[in-house]
Amino acid sequence: MSAEGTYELLKWYKYLRVVDVCDAMDGLGYFNIGLVNPQVRPLWLGMKWWGVAVTLRCVPANRPMWPLKTTEEIVDAHGIWFREVGRIGIGEYVQPGCVIVTDSGDSPEVGYWGSNNALAMVAKGAVGIVTDGYCRDTYELRLQRTPICARQRGRTIIPGRIQAVDVQTPISCGGAQVRPGDLVGCDDDGVVVVPHEVADKVAKHAVAILLHDMRGRRALYERLGMPLDETVDVEKVEQYYRELS
Repeated sequence: MSAEGTYELLKWYKYLRVVDVCDAMDGLGYFNIGLVNPQVRPLWLGMKWWGVAVTLRCVPANRPMWPLKTTEEIVDAHGIWFREVGRIGIGEYVQPGCVIVTDSGDSPEVGYWGSNNALAMVAKGAVGIVTDGYCRDTYELRLQRTPICARQRGRTIIPGRIQAVDVQTPISCGGAQVRPGDLVGCDDDGVVVVPHEVADKVAKHAVAILLHDMRGRRALYERLGMPLDETVDVEKVEQYYRELS
């Protein structure tokens, strides 16, 4: 599958869990490929998405932010910094169904993604954001249900700490290689990256793994007298995939 064609595959990943995809990749010989460090986790429980990678590479800034003189300048600190040192934007690459994956370059504590700029990416159609660095404004991010995975929570802002240097290039995020067009997924178990070359084969096998698991747990639910929930609604999921075939 080409990098350009992976958006068409997203419908096949709709119900898949990260574990289904990991098992399918193991079955294809891709042991430990695409496993993002488990420290890079969803900010809130219940987050689940699949999307196509748009990549952003950052490095630590090599100059400090200079003292600002007025309240107005302090409020506009980002604008002043970007006007002085330049800015590489990612917005033109963001489209519905994408995931923004950020290589923080081992930068110091800095909330590159916060409640405002992350939500702006969601407004453009991003289904998720992943960073192996920090995010900030975490109360608002959870309240907004902004779909972000990060390694740590931070307090500080960009000027003098971090710079974006490249977009839409292969990067490392949490120890996994990520390229534009790769598929990226997240749920409570963590984040996985599927190389676009095998994304169609992975989906085929992962669907079978998911349905097998749902049938087995459905039988156990019934045996134990447990009320059925959406995770064992195998008829709905089977029907969905039959209609895609």
